Amino acid sequence: MSMSSTNISHHHPTATHHRNDDGPAWLSAAAGLCASLVGLGLARFAYTPLIPALIAAKWFSPAEAVYLGAANLAGYLVGALIARELGTRAGSVRALRWAMVLASICCFACSMPVSFVWFSAWRFLAGVTGGVIMVLAASTILPHVAPGKRGIVGGVIFAGVGLGVAASGTLVPLLLQQGLRQTWYGLGILSAILTLVSWKAWPADVATAEHAAESHVPSRAPRLTAVRALNAEYGLNALALVPHMVFLVDFVARGLGQGITAGSHYWVLYGIGATLGPLLTGHLADRAGFGPALRLAFFVEAIAILLPALSSAPPAMIISSVVVGGFTPGIVPLVLGRIHELIPHGNAGQRAAWAHATTMFAVFQAASAYGLSYLFDRTGGNYAILFVIGASAVAGSLAIDLVTALFGREGKRSEA
Repeated sequence: MSMSSTNISHHHPTATHHRNDDGPAWLSAAAGLCASLVGLGLARFAYTPLIPALIAAKWFSPAEAVYLGAANLAGYLVGALIARELGTRAGSVRALRWAMVLASICCFACSMPVSFVWFSAWRFLAGVTGGVIMVLAASTILPHVAPGKRGIVGGVIFAGVGLGVAASGTLVPLLLQQGLRQTWYGLGILSAILTLVSWKAWPADVATAEHAAESHVPSRAPRLTAVRALNAEYGLNALALVPHMVFLVDFVARGLGQGITAGSHYWVLYGIGATLGPLLTGHLADRAGFGPALRLAFFVEAIAILLPALSSAPPAMIISSVVVGGFTPGIVPLVLGRIHELIPHGNAGQRAAWAHATTMFAVFQAASAYGLSYLFDRTGGNYAILFVIGASAVAGSLAIDLVTALFGREGKRSEA
């Protein structure tokens, strides 16, 4: 499984020392799943099926509702930027626990529409918790896992994102029958329960003296070029995911006039895809290699993102929802694995490269969320243009990867 690419080198003495003292791998995996479910699945993705309800209840205008979604992505960027420093100073496990506590509080705070500024602040903080969890969860758990199980455990951790999306798509319509305020209460209670359940399941922190000696990626020109190109590809892929991530439910509910329930059904399909995505992309990479798997992923993803702009027929919408949902977390193991291919030796260099890639993803995601929200407002609610832009972005990722691969082969020939 490609998820093993997230691991700290298995010869790390501290990791070996603690592996047998911190319970079975599945217990730690459950903690990681709970964290990604709370910080990404509920605190972040549960907002998407709530957008039509927020508008219908006149809590916010259509433009304000989508800007609130963008505020969450901006928070995710900040969380990704501060996560490593926060983990070093406070300890990764403590940071993860309190990120989950804060995510729960954010849900309760959003039950009170005091003002747009109030709501924006809490949506921003919810995004921060997601960024912290995304960066720290896997790197905290995997050093304690036997090498042969790291792929499975990593897959479980990232599958929590999809489970959260699917849960939000099924729970939100049920909770909305009780009222919008009660929906936020329900999400907060579920988040709090998952936080408490996982509190003692985290493994002990691994000593991270290596942080002080963090190195940069290799300086060989072809390899450095490939790593930089991969960062750009990952950033463009972040832009490509935003139309579905932010607008899918609203497109079905209001754009197609099918209502919130129908929109939530597609969101559940999106969540099912997100649950299976990391496992399927990892299997593909094991068979074909990370480079070819990543290029194939970009190609399929571009078609799936474009589909809603070409046809709103149920088959097209179902395929688009499942496939794009699958690549939302499924692209992560492919990029991580590709980084390890480009930097085959040196854990510090791999971690530095992954930090840069994660930051690039968050920057593009936040900027594009605001940009596409602005464009949506200025075009009077034109959904089709959003999907076209998303498909174009991931097509750009594919083009960059193909050109970089060609450049790399030419560089090897010249060296020979």
